[in-house]
Amino acid sequence: MKPIDWSSARRHLEKDPIMRRIMDAVGPCTLKPRRDHFVLLCKSIYSQQISTTVAAVLFGRFREKFPRKRPTPARVLKLLTEGSEADLKGCGLSRQKKKYLIDLAQHFLSGKIPNHRLSSLTDDEVIEALTAVHGIGRWTAEMFLMMVLNRPDVLPVDDLGLQRAIKQAYSLKQWPKKTKMLKLGQVWRPYRTIASWYLWRASDAAEGGW
Repeated sequence: MKPIDWSSARRHLEKDPIMRRIMDAVGPCTLKPRRDHFVLLCKSIYSQQISTTVAAVLFGRFREKFPRKRPTPARVLKLLTEGSEADLKGCGLSRQKKKYLIDLAQHFLSGKIPNHRLSSLTDDEVIEALTAVHGIGRWTAEMFLMMVLNRPDVLPVDDLGLQRAIKQAYSLKQWPKKTKMLKLGQVWRPYRTIASWYLWRASDAAEGGW
């Protein structure tokens, strides 16, 4: 899918001189919507508590188990509930993450996560639907809103990478607290997602493999 034209967001964010300097250095925002919702959420579960590099290798092995390397809810559920340990050899899938992936697949199959209607849900409704899955917290839901659905006004205040980026960009002596981040974010509304993206890129601190 083609990147969205974020020029209106850029014009708005230029009101902040620090953001203007960052945007000039980074260049155009390349955020674009993604359609592989289930696959990306599986990958986010795989990425928990291990490095992005290791997660990419292990998840790549997991994808090899499926036709065209495409895990679907039905195929994942079948593999994880009916397959043997040998079937999952080399995938690095812990017992806990296996339970999380089963729960995720069941939520997609039951319609509790309405895959084809996600884009029509509000931000809060998406967060509610995703965090009902074991192993998916608010941070993952916020990353999904930003990186996959491209919702323009999400500010993940609990993200360590964003906290680090703000500290660097605004020359803060201490790591910013939630109240400080929300105050800065008022200037960026309604494009806090785009501001966060630029800050991540400027500090090379994007996390999570999205």
